[in-house]
Amino acid sequence: MQPFMPKSMVIAVTGGIGAGKSSVTRRFEAFGVTVYDSDMAAREVVRPGTEGLSELIKAFGTEILDQRGELDRRAMRERVFTDASARKRLETVIHGRIRSWLYDHAISYEGPYCLLAIPLFAENISHYRWIQQVLLVDAPESLQLSRLMLRDGIDETLARNMLAQQASRAERLALADDVIDNSGDEAALDAAVAELHGKFLALAERHRTGQNMS
Repeated sequence: MQPFMPKSMVIAVTGGIGAGKSSVTRRFEAFGVTVYDSDMAAREVVRPGTEGLSELIKAFGTEILDQRGELDRRAMRERVFTDASARKRLETVIHGRIRSWLYDHAISYEGPYCLLAIPLFAENISHYRWIQQVLLVDAPESLQLSRLMLRDGIDETLARNMLAQQASRAERLALADDVIDNSGDEAALDAAVAELHGKFLALAERHRTGQNMS
């Protein structure tokens, strides 16, 4: 993958698991902003019949499939978060494909700016140097845990183990150009997204005309 100067400004949205990235990206979408989600990419690159799914079957066997012949994502997730070697095998198969999917969509986008939702941005920063701006969705670990347990129906032990596999909050903050605190109420989140949308439109115009974005 070669670095490029995209037609539009490309902004990464990242944050720890359970921080509430989807709540933020939905609000940007309400403003008409296009969001390319790495979770969507992860599904696309392992659809039945894809090379990605074939590689996973070679690595883990057919027991990773559900009754429809599709990847059983929950079973796969629980397996890799308790087995470091399995997680490495999974990453080897799909991460490059996810990055290519995001890159291909970003380079062809023609609006003012688009968002790439990348939970593991900090962990893979060397592959995303071509992204111009980073927005971090932040929340206390205690809130991340409760959200994760509720969302996935898992116990606290597994939830803590999943959090431990990700970059630290300090590492994510060090990479962020902008931060949304997603520990408050809905109104506060609405206001934060509206303010950032205005800022990003202005940055996108400066990017389009070739001005320095700093």
